[in-house]
Amino acid sequence: MFMPEIYEERRNRLQAQLKTGLLFFLGNDESPMHSPGSMQAFRQDSTFLYFTGVDFPGFSLLMDLDQDSTTLFADDPALDSIIWTGMHPSVAELAWKAGITNAAPVTKLVDRLQKAVALGRTIRFLPPYRAENKLKLFLLFGSHPEHQILSASVDFIQAIVEQRAYKSPEEIAEIERAVDLSVTMHTAAMRMARPGMAEAELAARVTEIALASGGELSHPVVATTHGEVIHNRYHNIVLENGRMLLLNAGAETPHHYAGDLTSSFPVNRTFSARQKEVYQIILNALQDSAAALKPGVWFQDAHLLACKTLVAGLKDLGLMKGSVDEAVAQGAHALFFPHGLGHMLGLDVHDMEDLGEAWVGYEGRPKSDQFGLKSLRLAREMRPGFVFTLEPGLYFIPELMDRWQADKKFTAFIDYPRLEPYRGFGGIRIGENHVLLEHGARRLGKPMSRIPSEIEVVRGSS
Repeated sequence: MFMPEIYEERRNRLQAQLKTGLLFFLGNDESPMHSPGSMQAFRQDSTFLYFTGVDFPGFSLLMDLDQDSTTLFADDPALDSIIWTGMHPSVAELAWKAGITNAAPVTKLVDRLQKAVALGRTIRFLPPYRAENKLKLFLLFGSHPEHQILSASVDFIQAIVEQRAYKSPEEIAEIERAVDLSVTMHTAAMRMARPGMAEAELAARVTEIALASGGELSHPVVATTHGEVIHNRYHNIVLENGRMLLLNAGAETPHHYAGDLTSSFPVNRTFSARQKEVYQIILNALQDSAAALKPGVWFQDAHLLACKTLVAGLKDLGLMKGSVDEAVAQGAHALFFPHGLGHMLGLDVHDMEDLGEAWVGYEGRPKSDQFGLKSLRLAREMRPGFVFTLEPGLYFIPELMDRWQADKKFTAFIDYPRLEPYRGFGGIRIGENHVLLEHGARRLGKPMSRIPSEIEVVRGSS
């Protein structure tokens, strides 16, 4: 936990914005893995962590803005629980550490909420994403789980998104710790990978580094020689010469702040000419978009700039043709780059998206329905204090290539016959984490090998 004053200040800002009514925060419970007595690793709700720092299951928070009163609710552990999990701090102790004056058992929460409902008071809650919390809201308010996202309080969501979007110095320091550790994970994989090794061995190694730090993975590891499957989380293939390996892995600190890096490197010790050409196009897109970002620039414009850099590079390879601007405007580039440039990063690897991507990335504006562009998670105007990923990629997806060619899509921009030699290429992505400052973006974390010659040095030292 941070100092109590930090959590108090966060809650005070929220109270100053919303002014009246009750704010109800549901923490997470433990979730069974395959039986009631076998639990998954506990992960607290990130918004609950942000406003309380309490990292134990079974807690709720109620802020009564009219009474200027905040109460932390949970039951102190019973002896049966202590036998299995050990002694944890009491509810009152955790409340004190979070700068909260009042602590009470769960039965008191039910009484408070029932009285508030009877009086017709405004009770705001956030959209639930876990089944147990959907059930709790149903039992407390009679709100059917299918309708809870729609009945969640929009002004509550907006206020939290705007507050959490701006990372404080202590948050940036935590994220940078996560990124530093993520660099260590990727560098270890670069040094370790060799033909004949299973992808699973690399996934295990980066997982070991994250866990040994006292933290966790920030998301399931992608370690694959089939990088064209963008979220390929299967690790059952043996590394072969001539393939590229795509590693998407990040660490989460004990404070639960995330890093999220992607690297791509050859299974051989050196890049082939074709691998180096494709890799350089992606690196150029990464560098161009990072250089363009500064306060007032819209992230969607940085995304489109990266797309144009990719198209220009593909034209140089003879795979695309025609006007770069028109190709991007019509979405022809999405054959090779069907996702967005990046997303917010913080307590979640896709920060705050449980509150709604439309609010986090678009401030409530509608998203594009164009293939590729509709997958852009972040499109808003960038401001100092935002922390985000930049992760352009190029993918040669045989099923998509065949479908578009059969449908004669974008033949003015795509030279389909010249794609054939790339059919088994796979995919390459490079991902970094940045914070926006007053005069531009700063890459977070210690240096990591990015250019082909640097990667070959690391690969050669294995």
